[in-house]
Amino acid sequence: MASLALLWLPIVVSAVLVFVVSAASHMFAPARRTEWSKAPGEAAIQDGLRGAAPGLYVFPVPDSPADRGKPEALTRWAQGPSGWISLVPPGPLNMGRNLGLSLLVNLVVSALVGYLAVHALGVAPHGRSIFRLTGLVVTVAYGVGPLYEAIWYWKPWRSLAMTLLESLLYGLVTAGTFAQLWPR
Repeated sequence: MASLALLWLPIVVSAVLVFVVSAASHMFAPARRTEWSKAPGEAAIQDGLRGAAPGLYVFPVPDSPADRGKPEALTRWAQGPSGWISLVPPGPLNMGRNLGLSLLVNLVVSALVGYLAVHALGVAPHGRSIFRLTGLVVTVAYGVGPLYEAIWYWKPWRSLAMTLLESLLYGLVTAGTFAQLWPR
């Protein structure tokens, strides 16, 4: 752990830089502005879900697993629509909470990457080795989860492409930071 403590500067700087790149991407990238569409019948949807606790919901779903193969359940699936909904607490989004938690995740990812790098490469590795390993691990850390969202939850492929591009940028930023700030 003593060698990981030496990496505090690249861990913190890379986490902050990834946070800035992420914020810039979400504020300025045109693809991000058109990622979400207004739901048809928004008022009726809100009225129907009012009072539901924040959480994940699926529809249509039969009352019990034994009813999944019954004709009425199959008809509801066939007629659609079907989907998944993530409900958040009422009121404006708490941006401070979400931004703080995002920065915390970035710090955890950078710390884990530092841990892996120092144990895989030792305390005096070559700069290119640092760049390759940390860049790959960060790109995978931020990019693999959204692949499953596209497969299972129909996240649009265009949105997935933007997320994967961002993951690559996060990997490059982190790799450059670790390569430059690795203690010599």
